[in-house]
Amino acid sequence: MQLKDGTQLASAAAVLMTAATTAAAADKPKVDPAALDKAFTALAKYDWGQERNVLDPINNAVVATADNAAARKDLEIRLAAVLKTGAPRDAKDYVCRVLRVIGTAQSVPTLAALLPDNDLSHMSRYALEDIPAAEAAQALRDALPKVDGALKVGVIGSLGARRDAASTDALVALLGDSDNAIACTAAQSLGAIGSPEAAKALGEFAKKAPEAVKLAAANGLLACAERLLAAGKKAEALAAYKSLLGGNQPKQVRLAATRGLLLVAGKKE
Repeated sequence: MQLKDGTQLASAAAVLMTAATTAAAADKPKVDPAALDKAFTALAKYDWGQERNVLDPINNAVVATADNAAARKDLEIRLAAVLKTGAPRDAKDYVCRVLRVIGTAQSVPTLAALLPDNDLSHMSRYALEDIPAAEAAQALRDALPKVDGALKVGVIGSLGARRDAASTDALVALLGDSDNAIACTAAQSLGAIGSPEAAKALGEFAKKAPEAVKLAAANGLLACAERLLAAGKKAEALAAYKSLLGGNQPKQVRLAATRGLLLVAGKKE
């Protein structure tokens, strides 16, 4: 994903938080109320073409409030409020990046409201993926029936990124979706969850998966098996690997499954 100035999303996020990182390495900064108010005024009409240092007081406040719950809560409230205004997309993009770092359950409803938004769905998910509150995962699950196409694919991917086991049933139901991108991403996310339940569902689906989704289902099951093995669940991992040895699976899948069986047995590759 590229921003208006051509920079990559990740590098832009790093630039935006440089002030906070630098401040953390030195003496912790103090919040300057006047400077912070000025920064929020600038944020109300901010776009990526402007000087980014106008937002430094906000970045510094992220560091300064780390050990002050009340001040951090106030900062979070002010940031989330921007998402409810007519501020430019770039300003809201910035807010989502910061809420990814400091967001709590309090910001979840505001972020969740952006999930059906074609312009801001990606960045709201970016924040919700990392907010540790259970409400964030629930918001993503609740959004599944409200979005379609690429937005739905994104929400499914975010649930996988969170490794949200509570989403297993909803993701299993999407394996048979007529949209191959949705079905493939559901298989990928189930693989990331890596639970015995996810492995069982993928194993059953892999036997009958349509050609367009077959490889994704197999890869998801392989990912499940690896996670199960790493968690010491050898019996479940063994069953998953064995189910992928059939002749209806691509050669590379069968080779990966054979390698997995050797690992389960404790043998070197």
